[in-house]
Amino acid sequence: MSFPSNLFNSHSKDDGNFFLGITKILGFKPKNIEIFKKAFLHRSANKKDEQGNPMNYERLEFLGDSMLGTIISKHLYNEVPLGDEGYLTKMRSKIVSRDHLNELGKDLNLIQFVESRIPKSHFGENIHGNVFEALVGAIYLDRGYKYCDKFISKRVIKPYVDIEQLEGKVISYKSLVIEWCQKQKKPFNYNVYEDTGNDSHKHFAVKLSIGDSIVAKARATSKKKAEERASKRAFFALQDKIGNS
Repeated sequence: MSFPSNLFNSHSKDDGNFFLGITKILGFKPKNIEIFKKAFLHRSANKKDEQGNPMNYERLEFLGDSMLGTIISKHLYNEVPLGDEGYLTKMRSKIVSRDHLNELGKDLNLIQFVESRIPKSHFGENIHGNVFEALVGAIYLDRGYKYCDKFISKRVIKPYVDIEQLEGKVISYKSLVIEWCQKQKKPFNYNVYEDTGNDSHKHFAVKLSIGDSIVAKARATSKKKAEERASKRAFFALQDKIGNS
């Protein structure tokens, strides 16, 4: 679904469709639909407000990230009374991890509302989590904390937050592998290099060595993703050793 260039000055059929679509996702009617339109405005659309300031979802994303962290923190504080600061911080990180937020954005199909000059097929995975956070920011500005809390409870906490499952969820395989190597005093090295090949987008490859052996290889669209993918493969290849250490 793409919006016309005069979206912010019109009351078209697309406005009505957008209002109905957002209302269905929120579970309540927005007061100021213009705030929610901005939550899906990519910077490539090159929109400006009446004062000439750039308009896109990034400021709302910043606000939504803060609100999400606050409400999840409150939930964990109430639900895990014996959890110390380190435990609560780790659990919050699992809930608001980039991968998890991307899943939430995908489940709600938020990308259908994004206005951009870039084809949606060219967006990276993080667009889903970015607009989810921007949506949370828009809810806070439009309706305040109470409605923000209600939305996060309905869309994040109730369907996805299971304390016991989260305790066993791995955030970073790279961290686990490095921690094990350091504990066992084994030298390790992530050899990362560009490996685009026939792909239209830049790719990176990584060879993960532990000691004198290459234990895993992987490719991805960023160095970080390639390292994490190789670490995951190494973790499962060495699972018996890592799990028993």
